[in-house]
Amino acid sequence: MKGVLMAIALLVVAATARGQQSTPRPRARDLGVPFTGTPGPFNAITDVAGVEVGETTIISGSGAKVVGKGPVRTGVTAILPRGHAASDTVFAGWATLNGNGEMTGTTWVRESGFLEGPVLITNTISVGTVRDAVIAWSLRNGRRWDYELPVVAETWDGNLNDIEGFHVRAEHVFAALDGARGGPVPEGNVGGGTGMKCHEFKGGTGTSSRRVTTKAGSYTVGVLVQCNYGFRSPLRVAGVPVGEEIRDLMPCFAGGAPERAVHRSEYALCGAAGARVEERDVGSIIVVIATDAPLLPHQLERLAKRATVGIARNGGYGSNTSGDIFIAFSTANAGAASATDTTRVTMLPNDEITPLFAGVAEATEESIINALVAAETMTGVDNFKVWALPHDRLQALLKKYNRLTTPD
Repeated sequence: MKGVLMAIALLVVAATARGQQSTPRPRARDLGVPFTGTPGPFNAITDVAGVEVGETTIISGSGAKVVGKGPVRTGVTAILPRGHAASDTVFAGWATLNGNGEMTGTTWVRESGFLEGPVLITNTISVGTVRDAVIAWSLRNGRRWDYELPVVAETWDGNLNDIEGFHVRAEHVFAALDGARGGPVPEGNVGGGTGMKCHEFKGGTGTSSRRVTTKAGSYTVGVLVQCNYGFRSPLRVAGVPVGEEIRDLMPCFAGGAPERAVHRSEYALCGAAGARVEERDVGSIIVVIATDAPLLPHQLERLAKRATVGIARNGGYGSNTSGDIFIAFSTANAGAASATDTTRVTMLPNDEITPLFAGVAEATEESIINALVAAETMTGVDNFKVWALPHDRLQALLKKYNRLTTPD
């Protein structure tokens, strides 16, 4: 049995390596995009001490979709609030902008005020598989809670991925959880964000952080997004109307698309006359927020709501078919959940919480742009193609609107 598990692990590692970029991609700040606020050393959710992130990326096949075989463009992202420590229960709260989506376990988060395990993000149809695998992983690693109600969120990658093929399996979840680490976090076409599009460019995984100062002390806020929402024209980058300026490079079928594919989509063949089509905002975004500030569950729910500000700055507004779901947790007050008697906890006064609200808005805004900048052009099922946001044209627009900065 040990040999079988080793073989599975090697296969998963290989799949992950193939899906990640061969060379590091620049981040938004590297291109001169101006953002407000001061990030932590990694400018990632892992700037909150103890938080670890793991990603499994699954990419295989090309051409016409054959359900169960591919092409496959999907994955899993895992966020461990206290890393691989024996117990990672934390105070938490969640919120939503528009609820056409799924984040399991949140009823108990709201009722109890605690997040009792990791947060995972994947594609819509794989939520059940990932949820079951988290329970199996927890039991295998001796992590037991009163209730096994994992938090698993999703966005839909069916334009690029054979989503009905159930390609995410338990071993992919185990690999993401076991491989979670601190430090820099790969972005773009990785993990659960592998097959996602955002503002009709290639989207995916993005992260950022902010250092904030209050009268009570200095704290870190970190954000990770799985960006799969929005249509083109409202897109703003640092206030620049990028979506209005870049009206080409729309998703399209890159030749050889079967007739059924053309008719089931609002998109046309690449290069076809009049290929630009009416846009529809049919996507979603998941936002995971971490902080080391001592906040109680009701305050963390308030913190989660501020993700909407960052989304709005970039041109998102929570359309009718969007699943915009956010969860926030605090790594402070360690041991509060395991106390067997009355216990003391610390709480940041509400009058001092506004800088954290600003930090969430700023880090969410930057995480989304980091996802767009890191993502690479991808062709998936039925030769459907989603273009990357072109870096040179983005920089030219920033310069045109006097928003281009000199990278640090």
